[in-house]
Amino acid sequence: MFKIAVLVSGGGTNFQSIIDSINTGYLEKCSIEMVISDRNGVYALERACQHNIKTYVIDRKVYKDSVSDEILKLVDGKVDLIVCAGWLSILKGELVSRFENKIVNIHPSLIPAFCGDGMYGIKVHEKALEYGVKVSGCTVHFVDSGTDSGPIILQKTVPVYAQDSAEILQKRVLEQEHIALSEAIKLIAEGQVKVQGRKVFVN
Repeated sequence: MFKIAVLVSGGGTNFQSIIDSINTGYLEKCSIEMVISDRNGVYALERACQHNIKTYVIDRKVYKDSVSDEILKLVDGKVDLIVCAGWLSILKGELVSRFENKIVNIHPSLIPAFCGDGMYGIKVHEKALEYGVKVSGCTVHFVDSGTDSGPIILQKTVPVYAQDSAEILQKRVLEQEHIALSEAIKLIAEGQVKVQGRKVFVN
C-alpha cells in the first residue's frame, strides 16, 4: 500500500478529492494515513474524522518556525508521500531534505506565473485577472526549499473570460485542481515519475 499524509489549512476540498479518488478505486493502492493541519477548527479536520482518518494539529501560532520539524516527527518512516492540499505554511529544513521529491503541492496558477511569497487563495486569481491573461490553471509540483519553486509534475489549464470575477475563476480552476492532484498522486504511486534536475519525466 502506498501511504500518504495530507497537509491542510482550510476547508479541504482538495483533500476530499483524494478521498473520493481512493473510494472510487482510481487511487486503488493508496491510503491516507494521517491528516495534519496547521490550524485548529478547520473543516478539513472534520472531513478526516468522517472517514476515520487520524488527525493532528500543529498550530503555526504555537510552533512557529518548528512546524516542519513537528511534521517530520509524525511522518518519518510512516508515509511514502506528503501531499499539501490547501496547506499555507512554508515547509523547510530536514523535512524537505528527507522527503526530497516525496512532497507535492498544488498551486492555483500556471507556475511560474502568479506564485511565490504572498500568492495563495483568491489573491492568485485576482492577479491573473489584473494582468489580463487568457488562460490560467493549476500546477502540481514537488516541494523544495523555495516557495512554489520545485519541479513541475503536471499542469491543467482553463480559459479566462473578460467578465470573470476572481471567485468565478477560482471555482473553474478548483475543478481542475481536484483532477490534477489525484492524477499526480496516481503517477507517483505507480512509479511513473522520474525527476532529473528541474525536469519531471512521466512514463
